[in-house]
Amino acid sequence: MQDAFRPPPSPWVMRFSWIIPSGGRVLDLACGNGRHTRLLLEQGYRVTAVDRDLKGIGDLGAFDGLERLEADLEDGSPYPLAGRQFEGIVVTNYLNRPLFPALLAGLAPAGGLIYETFALGNERFGRPSNPDYLLRPGELIETITGHLRILAYEDLVVSEPRPAAVQRVAAKREVKE
Repeated sequence: MQDAFRPPPSPWVMRFSWIIPSGGRVLDLACGNGRHTRLLLEQGYRVTAVDRDLKGIGDLGAFDGLERLEADLEDGSPYPLAGRQFEGIVVTNYLNRPLFPALLAGLAPAGGLIYETFALGNERFGRPSNPDYLLRPGELIETITGHLRILAYEDLVVSEPRPAAVQRVAAKREVKE
């Protein structure tokens, strides 16, 4: 259910949530206010929501299948989910390049990755504007290629919910027979 204080889920995440195996465990990394955590829980997934501050998902207590993990992913601590695998991983509006290997390792066979974040060029629209937090041209697809099967990829300027330069990918881990 949408409320006035929580923006709607990303259309990209809504469009591609089907690539995550039904009922699977999903990692919502840097979950923020929980817009995707809520969407995925409502779709019947079990969700591990991770953020440095979980106040944004305080209203989700009624959902079974929700695991909360408060962790600062940028303080130099070891990755808190090392060794765990998820049938789905969702990341939006967040970039921490050193986590890419752990995220790829954490995607289970037949699992789906939905990733969408800011790209170079976003500085003309506002924050983030620091290149450390903006993907270089083609960087997201280059990071995924050779590890996952790309189902969709875009590198463009969007106008909603506000103007921004973004890259986004939907990809699946192939099942080896």
